[in-house]
Amino acid sequence: MKIAIPTEIKVQEKRVALAPMACSQLIQQGHQLYLQSGAGIASGYSDKQYAHYGVNICADAVSLYDMGELILKVKEPQPEEWGFLRSEQLLFCYLHLAAEPKLLKHLKSIGVTAIAFETVIEHGYLPLLKPMSIIAGKLAVHAGSQLLLHHKGLLLGGLAATDRGHVVVLGAGNAGFAATELAASLGARISVFDLNYQKLDQVRSLGHHVSSFYPYAEAIADKLKQADLVIGAVLVPGKKAPIVVTKDMLGEMQKNSVIVDIAVDQGGCIATTHATNYEQPSYQIDGVIHYAVTNMPAAVANTASEALSASLLPYVSRLASVDWREDKILTSAINIEKGRCLLALDS
Repeated sequence: MKIAIPTEIKVQEKRVALAPMACSQLIQQGHQLYLQSGAGIASGYSDKQYAHYGVNICADAVSLYDMGELILKVKEPQPEEWGFLRSEQLLFCYLHLAAEPKLLKHLKSIGVTAIAFETVIEHGYLPLLKPMSIIAGKLAVHAGSQLLLHHKGLLLGGLAATDRGHVVVLGAGNAGFAATELAASLGARISVFDLNYQKLDQVRSLGHHVSSFYPYAEAIADKLKQADLVIGAVLVPGKKAPIVVTKDMLGEMQKNSVIVDIAVDQGGCIATTHATNYEQPSYQIDGVIHYAVTNMPAAVANTASEALSASLLPYVSRLASVDWREDKILTSAINIEKGRCLLALDS
C-alpha cells in the first residue's frame, strides 16, 4: 500500500505520525512510504533520515496526497487540506468528530473512509490515545502551575509555613492519573473524581495528599470552591464529553484559579470551555483562567512523536494489509464510510 504522511498544519502542531525507523519497518513489509518534505523536522527528524530508510520525499501537499492510498496524520484534516482527500482513500488520524461538526460534514461529502486513533479499542483500552493522554495529563500540571505563578503567585506544592496548592482532577483515566501523579510529586493537595471505584483506589495510592471521590455534583461543587487548579480529564470514547462543571459552579470558584480542560478535544467537560491553541492558549471568564489547547502534546513534539509512532506502527501495518477489513478492531474504529457517520455522537 502507498502510505502518505503529510506535514501537520494545525496551529503549532509539530508532531509527525511516524518516526523514520517505523517507516523502515513498513517498507520492509513491502509498502511504499511517502513523506511531505519537512514533516518531521519539528520532531527532530530530517528528510535525509527518512530518505535513508527508503521513504519517498514529496515536495508539497498536493503531490503527497496524490500519491497516498492511506493518509496517515496526527491531527484532523484542516480546511485547507479537505480538497486533497479522495473517496478511495483511507484516512487514519485523531479526528474527535464529536467536537468537529463541519469536519464531519465535509468528510461525509468526500466519501473518504476515516478511522480515528481515539476510537481504536483493544482489550478494553485505547492504545492510540493512551500515550497522548499521559502527556496531556503531565502538561496540564505544567501549564496550570505556570498560570498559577503568573496570576496567583502560588507555588503549587507550597513549602514549610505555607499552604499546599489544591488541585481538583475530574476523571482518573490515563490523563487524570498522569496529572495526579505529577501534582502529587510536587507536593500539592489533590482531590480526584471518577465513576470507577478501582480507578479511585489507584489514584489514592499515589500519596497521603491524594483523596478520591465519587462525582456527585454537590461534592464537585464543594471542592471547586477550594481549588487553585482544576484539570478536566473526562472521556467517553467517540462521544462528546459530558459537562461536569457548570457555569454556576464556576461562579463559586476563587478568583485567579485555573482550569485546564484536557477534554476540549471532545468538546470539553467544563461549561465555559472553548477551544484554544498555542498562540493564544488561555482566556478568563468570571475571574477564572481557562486553558483549553486542543493539541497539547504538540508542545513536546519529539517525545510525543516517538511515543505515538511506537503505538501506531502495529495498527498501520494491520490497516495496510489487503485483508484489513477482517480485523474487527479496525473496522469497529471506522468513523465515516461511504458518506455515512458510523458513530453515535450524542453525549
